[in-house]
Amino acid sequence: MAVGKEELSEIVKPRTDKREYKRIVLGNALEVLLISDPDTDKCAASMNVHVGSFSDPPGLEGLAHFLEHMLFYASEKYPLEDSYSKYITEHGGGTNAFTASEHTNFYFDVNSDAFEEALDRFAQFFIKPLLSPDATMREIKAVDSEHQKNLLSDAWRMGQLQRHLSSSRHPYSNFSTGNWETLEVCPKAKGLDTREELIKFYQGNYSANLMHLVVYTKESLDNIQRLVECKFQDIPNSDLNPLCFPGQPCMAEHLEILVKAVPIKQGHKLMIAWPITPGIRYYQEGPCRYLGHLIGHEGEGSLFYVLKTLGWATSLMAAEMDWTTEFSFFKVIIDLTDLGHEHMQDVVGLLFKYIHLLQQSGVCEWIFNELAAICETMFHYQDKIRPIDFVVNVALNMQLYPPKDWLVGSSLPSKFNPSSIQMILDDLTQNNVRIFWESKDFEGHTDLVEPWYRTPYSIEKISGSVIQWMHAAPNEHLHLPAANVFIPTDLSIRELKEKVISPIMLRKSSYSRLWYKADTIFSIPKAYVKIDFNCPCTSYSPESEVLTEIFTRLLTDYLNEYAYYAQVAGLNYAITSTDSGFEVTVFGYNHKMMILLETVVDKIAKFTVKPDRFQVIKEMVIKDYENYKFQQPYQQAMYYCSLILQDNSRPWMEQAEVLPHLEAGHLAEFIPMLLSRAFLECYIAGNIEANEAKSMIEQVEDVLFKGSHPICKPVFPSQHTTNRVVKLEKGKSYCYFANGLNPNDENSALVHYIQVHQDNFLRNVKLELLALVAKHRAFHQLRSVEQLGYITVLLKRNYFGIHGLQFIIQSTVKGPGKIDQRVEAFLDMFKSELHEMTGDEFKRNVDALIQVKLEKFKNLSEESKFYWQEIVNGTFKFDRRESEIAALRQLTLEELRDFFGEYIKVGARQRKNLSVRVYGAVHSSEYEADKSSVDQIRCIKVDDILSFRRSQPLYGSFKGGLGQMKL
Repeated sequence: MAVGKEELSEIVKPRTDKREYKRIVLGNALEVLLISDPDTDKCAASMNVHVGSFSDPPGLEGLAHFLEHMLFYASEKYPLEDSYSKYITEHGGGTNAFTASEHTNFYFDVNSDAFEEALDRFAQFFIKPLLSPDATMREIKAVDSEHQKNLLSDAWRMGQLQRHLSSSRHPYSNFSTGNWETLEVCPKAKGLDTREELIKFYQGNYSANLMHLVVYTKESLDNIQRLVECKFQDIPNSDLNPLCFPGQPCMAEHLEILVKAVPIKQGHKLMIAWPITPGIRYYQEGPCRYLGHLIGHEGEGSLFYVLKTLGWATSLMAAEMDWTTEFSFFKVIIDLTDLGHEHMQDVVGLLFKYIHLLQQSGVCEWIFNELAAICETMFHYQDKIRPIDFVVNVALNMQLYPPKDWLVGSSLPSKFNPSSIQMILDDLTQNNVRIFWESKDFEGHTDLVEPWYRTPYSIEKISGSVIQWMHAAPNEHLHLPAANVFIPTDLSIRELKEKVISPIMLRKSSYSRLWYKADTIFSIPKAYVKIDFNCPCTSYSPESEVLTEIFTRLLTDYLNEYAYYAQVAGLNYAITSTDSGFEVTVFGYNHKMMILLETVVDKIAKFTVKPDRFQVIKEMVIKDYENYKFQQPYQQAMYYCSLILQDNSRPWMEQAEVLPHLEAGHLAEFIPMLLSRAFLECYIAGNIEANEAKSMIEQVEDVLFKGSHPICKPVFPSQHTTNRVVKLEKGKSYCYFANGLNPNDENSALVHYIQVHQDNFLRNVKLELLALVAKHRAFHQLRSVEQLGYITVLLKRNYFGIHGLQFIIQSTVKGPGKIDQRVEAFLDMFKSELHEMTGDEFKRNVDALIQVKLEKFKNLSEESKFYWQEIVNGTFKFDRRESEIAALRQLTLEELRDFFGEYIKVGARQRKNLSVRVYGAVHSSEYEADKSSVDQIRCIKVDDILSFRRSQPLYGSFKGGLGQMKL
């Protein structure tokens, strides 16, 4: 039940929020929040049902999750299988669901003109779903495929291990996903019919009085109310009491334990957890937010600062997790270096020293007030997000909070209560702790295995040990954070003289080019700055690429204790390496943005290599490369596809080979070369005036390019970087074969890529429309009917302005060769469906795609990323959406069929396709057979990627200098 349920008062909303809200309760006790937003392009809805995996019957683990899957299939009113998902997809929307411990959430969004019928179809989930016998077996396989995908995921494995080591009498300990064993084999052995149990579960738990619905549309509140009352009043109300799961899942035997576990990936991780009183009971007082803020702080004197200075940790987070209204855990998660792994006891000891410091310091009102002020600013000036994300957040809150706080949730601590903070702090003791320690070093030194994911582990009691570790830990100067100087105080909105609808080139020099877009839409005191450093030296060799990566990570490392305060206050930054250099991004409140940007540029200009930090970062990068082989097979297939097509890409194995031999001295020699020639592509947008934007870039140029001994010089015309893509030959098919990098992963994967054309508005929309029409049909046929695998995707792909279609399928059921055959069989089937498409169907799909393209940007970040993509690709078509809409309006069904027949259809004269096949353990025997039996006339086998790439023609590059290539 919601905490502190009370009579309805006005819903608290952000000052900048122009939407209207209304709470209603239908006659069947369904509680609904109506949201009217006249500016929205998409409409959305979310239903939160107060039942989840904790309610799984014994011996039917995963039943709640399985039911979530089954409700998508069909209903009495709409009996055609998968017609709900088809309708949503074909009207520009998306749909999904998830099952948590105490709730299941279903949600969708769709173009506004299709919302009423979409809502009616959605309502049938909860009125009369079919739960057909035929779908039952297929969807059990889909749930099992989803579980197979997770088997080698450390997050899933460690989460289940924590549950396994808790009371078997509490549902927290259960396996919640479900698989073939729990949903088919075991029930059948007990004489149970899974479908009958599913229907029983649905009828016994899905009741209108246990549901919360959020509906978001552009209609008036009165119109929405009439719609909702009409569509949802028939949901049965069994007047059920929500199931309650009181008590803590951890008994005395589950506390004061040290668990050593073997992960899949390289790296050492420490998770320290304490069962605590759920913070949601005191959500307006924010006790866990206060403690998470301090224990997780990264400024000078913090626990992380000390661990980082000692070379023991690379990241730390502290927060309340895994909580319900009955129990909760406060967790501190630390990524350790090899040295930190050796000093695990000291790391834990320092954590408890910091907790002791908090006990001694008492609860500080000034820290609470500062945190409350930051939270208040963030709430009132929050970015607008997609309606689909918004409705899910609010629907979840409706189950937990009184109506006035449905939008706020726990995000706005406002009542200073030292006793609630002290209560949680008092739970963070040595005799209440659970420590989980992950490392490959424990391989061969464990004696137990978790039953569901087969994670090896050992467990030992540590009664009395932690206090010894605390006393033995080094005496470092731990202290509370200083006052945050980055909290914005000027939140005014600039009055802009000109209303520009797209970026303009504000300034150009031999050093840089500045694109500028003032905010004329969002009216929020935020800005977005992107500076792309094009440095020719980056791509000279594998060594130069790795050293650029280490350089950007070291920059972030050096800035961390200073810039962390800015991040806490809502001013974020990122420094990342790119194929052609590195990027600096600063985004958030504009008031103190220049201070942060100046500091970042100053660090670049005065960069020196600290050998101890170099070694830590080098160790991190080595582990990242070692973990590439543990990527999902479909990710490996996508990597190979990119490597084959992108001319300037380099195999990661080359970087991995040179990395161990690089030392601090190499980086010190490299940085002056890296920065010796540079061109800065810049974009500034938001609540910032043109003269401020110019001034920002002029100051950057002054630091880097001016003075008696400039750090950078302009690049020569020949040094501007390009993006070239391999031009596959018309009428040819290409195949690349690879064994999965992880021999223990049973999953195989296929990427079937069809290259079509270089950026062209009319062809773009033809391809996009085909993808829209075929997307759900592919999902239904290949995943739902043929059950090839949980990951089954069809999407339009854009490699630097070269457009194509891409099928991505991961499977344990069939090998990549057979999946490839099924993709081509689907395309043959789709050819017939396209031929039978009526003019009305065609128009509906065109209108749906136009609606998608007319969708307004939700926030400054979304707008900036769209325009930045045009800049970084070198296409500069800021009016792309308008131009493509104009092309769509002229398109005919015959032209679409001709386009498919010319470029996509199997055997088409101009069809160019590349199949990348990654073979998992289950299909490894097919690898050599498929490779040797490939028809060389029909399919060109790619044996060596680099040799193949060198032998192929390339498309021209849009990117490559100060000129603009015309489309």
